[in-house]
Amino acid sequence: MATRTKTPRKTAAPQEATAMLRADHRKVSGLFEQYEKARSTAKKAALVATICNELKVHTQIEEEIFYPAVQAVLKDHELIPEANVEHGSVKALIAQVEGKTPDGDLFDARIKVMSEWVKHHVKEEQNEMFPRARKTRLDMRALGARMAARKAELLAAAP
Repeated sequence: MATRTKTPRKTAAPQEATAMLRADHRKVSGLFEQYEKARSTAKKAALVATICNELKVHTQIEEEIFYPAVQAVLKDHELIPEANVEHGSVKALIAQVEGKTPDGDLFDARIKVMSEWVKHHVKEEQNEMFPRARKTRLDMRALGARMAARKAELLAAAP
């Protein structure tokens, strides 16, 4: 009787940093679209919880890992500071909606404004920051691996 040998699992190559961030952007954009279509309070509440968690983790890995690396190589004094201010605005809205019941027009307006700010922020990152960062000597795969490890850590610790 022949014995089967176990084939080793292939480990996925680390995702390039900006590709990882773009994937996060697409995910959150889809969640905002789902929120706009949702009618039930329970569905809206679940979506808001997911949106808030995704945004908190995403902004944290950008602020802790991606932005400092990009700022160092670009010697940037505009893109990164603006991105951090935009994060602050989104975090303020997160604080206003997280854990709260979606209870009407004002709540929906906060989610709409959050969505618009995130879209603006994403556009600036993807059209300005990411292309400039990719032209530098930064190892985007290594940076992506560090970011993915931190993201996994943050998601595991999330409630």
